[in-house]
Amino acid sequence: MKVEQIYTKCLSQGSYYIESNNEVAIIDPIREIDSYIEKAKISGSSIKYIFETHIHADFISGHLNLAKKTGANIIYGPKANTSFKTINAKDYEEFKLGDVTIVAIHTPGHTIESTTYLLRDSDNLDHAIFTGDTLFLGDVGRPDLSQKSTLSSRDLASMLYDSLRNKIMILDDNVIVYPGHGQGTSCGKDLSSETVGKLGDQKLTNYALRDNMTKDEFVDEVLDGLAEPPKYFPFNVHLNKEGYLEPHLILNNSLKPLDVSYVEEMKNDVTLLDVRNEDDFAKSHIPGSIFIGLQGRFAPWAGEILEDINQPIILIAPDGKEEEAILRLSRVGFDNIKGYLSGGINSWTKANKNVESIENIDPEDFVSLNSNNYLNILDVRSQSENTSGSIEDSLNIPLIDLKDKIQSIDDNDKLYIHCKSGYRSMIACSILNSRSIKNIVNIKGGFDKISAFI
Repeated sequence: MKVEQIYTKCLSQGSYYIESNNEVAIIDPIREIDSYIEKAKISGSSIKYIFETHIHADFISGHLNLAKKTGANIIYGPKANTSFKTINAKDYEEFKLGDVTIVAIHTPGHTIESTTYLLRDSDNLDHAIFTGDTLFLGDVGRPDLSQKSTLSSRDLASMLYDSLRNKIMILDDNVIVYPGHGQGTSCGKDLSSETVGKLGDQKLTNYALRDNMTKDEFVDEVLDGLAEPPKYFPFNVHLNKEGYLEPHLILNNSLKPLDVSYVEEMKNDVTLLDVRNEDDFAKSHIPGSIFIGLQGRFAPWAGEILEDINQPIILIAPDGKEEEAILRLSRVGFDNIKGYLSGGINSWTKANKNVESIENIDPEDFVSLNSNNYLNILDVRSQSENTSGSIEDSLNIPLIDLKDKIQSIDDNDKLYIHCKSGYRSMIACSILNSRSIKNIVNIKGGFDKISAFI
């Protein structure tokens, strides 16, 4: 038996490859499926099953393309409603995979169809659970993301309480937990940076699994402090239920070099998405462009900032990174890429087209300048990050909320902007710049660096 976690850092997402006696099951594949097929090919195995823990909202699954390429069956839990052929497993239905068994345990709560898959080894002993977004390390899945449901968030949270206690916590402490996500996802509040653990450890350390916790206490705590769900989530749910293009077709449609004159002509009708390093963007960028750098949590932030996956996009990318940007955008459903600026920002400047810049300040210089606490400061970290430590008199608007709350920003004085490390603050600067708020300064290194000087 072989179990491998295939972790996509950009999405904070774990897919799983399970192999036994030349038969393979894939759990929660991402949209690019070649790696799964290649692994099976190398071992001389065939992919028999594609298990989905639920209908995903935060990324586009590879289930349809993988089934098309391999003939594998797509399996969801009870109550999953899709437009394509699936096996809707009954609660505790068993699926043989070589010498092992995979048991579908219906664990509603994150969504109504959420299912945990229990892996039993060749001796029929419980080995591991693949929990999707039902149970994370350190947290549990949000119960407020179900699409078009008559159930309230409290209803789903109540179901989640029962699923955890009656279906998962009854398993042996030595069972391995393989969750759907790690730290960074929007599907939970406070996940661990670890992505594999033991169930017994979670029983001891996970706040949602503590002893003597009543259902009302659980519901209140799980729902407390939840930010609004990202606006792109319903689009992804729709694609995962109804279907989507294969990645090679997206590349054929999108990997097109565009000259300066065309980009200039189109720039008011598209989103100009600059995916370079934040320092390069600060030095010089096309007016009105939005920065979301490839080196960070690129795809999820693109979803949260751009919101509508159908909007047309032109990329400004480092040379050779255009294909990567297109494929990573496709992971969250952004397929309407019109092309990329040929030659990048250099071709734009060589054509003597207008550019703008963002002023940067080093953290020690900022602290010195703010010694009397008189500066106008915007903190774009999450509310929980801000609560754990902040600069006195700073305004906290989480980046995900910035576009909706720009009117609350006082831009009469120069505005100093920071996040945790400098990535989100440059995204914020680009948004403000595109909304004609120009008197801004980005604090390099963010609060991590600032806190060393205060």
